[in-house]
Amino acid sequence: MARNRRLILSPPSEVWDLLSDGRRYGEWVTGTRQVLAADAHWPQVGARLRVRVGVGPLTLDDTCVVRICEPGRRLELEARAHPFGAARIAMNLIPWGESTLFILDWHPLRGPGTRMHGLPVDYVVAVRNGMMLTKLSRIAVREHDEAAARAAQGVQG
Repeated sequence: MARNRRLILSPPSEVWDLLSDGRRYGEWVTGTRQVLAADAHWPQVGARLRVRVGVGPLTLDDTCVVRICEPGRRLELEARAHPFGAARIAMNLIPWGESTLFILDWHPLRGPGTRMHGLPVDYVVAVRNGMMLTKLSRIAVREHDEAAARAAQGVQG
């Protein structure tokens, strides 16, 4: 299992807003080329997100299915990338003062990834997921700062 943690300087409600918008996954999920479709009821249990992922000229279509959703706190997805199998992606948002402690766990469920599971694969996944959390954090902080600036202007005007 690869586990990453990141303190995001935005409240959990704002980070959750990003997770709740399936169309925005391409902005922060490393390797996502395009969001092909997002169910209207995303991120409710059973909702699907279809994405095109890839590196260089190699691409494949992937499907993520919501397995657990506790709004504002926890989202668990099953990502399927045929023929590579499936993985569990668990995201937990923990309030930390005015910020969010974001914990991301990745674990292969089926396919070749289960046989290659171990230190080398987990290291590569942890690096990828670290990049992903950096992007998510930057977006959340930028949007938090923009909302605060708009609110301050509204108070002054």
